[in-house]
Amino acid sequence: MLQYVARRLILTLPVLFGILLISFMLTHISGDPTDLILSPDTPDEARELFRRKHGLDQPIWVQFYQFCVHALQGDFGNSLRFNEPATKLVLERLGATTELAVTAMLLAILVGVPAGVIAAYRRNTAADVAVRTITLLGQAVPSFYLGILTIIIFAVWLRWLPSGGRGTWLHLILPATTLALNLVALIARTTRSCMLDVLNQDYIRTARAKGLGESWIVWVHALRNAFIPVLTVIGLQVGLLMGGVVVTETVFSWPGVGRLAIQAIYARDFPVVQAVVLFFALIFVGVNLIVDLLYAVLDPRIGYR
Repeated sequence: MLQYVARRLILTLPVLFGILLISFMLTHISGDPTDLILSPDTPDEARELFRRKHGLDQPIWVQFYQFCVHALQGDFGNSLRFNEPATKLVLERLGATTELAVTAMLLAILVGVPAGVIAAYRRNTAADVAVRTITLLGQAVPSFYLGILTIIIFAVWLRWLPSGGRGTWLHLILPATTLALNLVALIARTTRSCMLDVLNQDYIRTARAKGLGESWIVWVHALRNAFIPVLTVIGLQVGLLMGGVVVTETVFSWPGVGRLAIQAIYARDFPVVQAVVLFFALIFVGVNLIVDLLYAVLDPRIGYR
């Protein structure tokens, strides 16, 4: 297994390099941040000094080379807007984003998987129709619209929950639910489809013939074999979750990395944008590696070479 992990880590190096290259080029073709950071009446000498200080006066290939050298050391430079290390700004807000993302993912799994199992076991019944209808709505409604709608209903009209910010667990309910709804829909639909296939297998009929309890058959035997494709979907949705975090944190004024990324993009704060992109990429790669290793836990027949 150690050889497999080492090989996977080596294969991710070209991926991370490509991400660094794309993020660097996309941020730099957006324009010179000097015009946004400094006021219009700033003297030309001050503008040139600012560009020289942050290396913006050098050729683009020189800037990229220096960026890669420093990025390998975990140094993305100072934020053009806050004049603080970009890595420090990201790490300070990473805890808030992790709290929101983990809560949303756990909520999506705890709701989506049982809903999919029930829909498959009760196929073509009212429960199945209800689950399919809810999942369809969950995938159709954009997260930003759902976030605004929940704020209007639960924070403005009913005044049950805070409209934004981070504080107590009550502040976490609306953004986590908004972020989880799309994932709940996808996980439930995938679980239902996999369970329908597994429940028709011969070993399920054999288990029933042996007199095993129906709950044990469905929730242990069937779900364990059906969960491998679901686990793959969960791993792949980490990227969607990171994208949803950006929108959700902005709507709910959640002080996380996603909101920091939006502010940095508007200000053309290149070091912060590039640091955020790389951190999200590392999280995505790490989670998918963990998902691959969990396959062997669910199915001992799977080995790593």
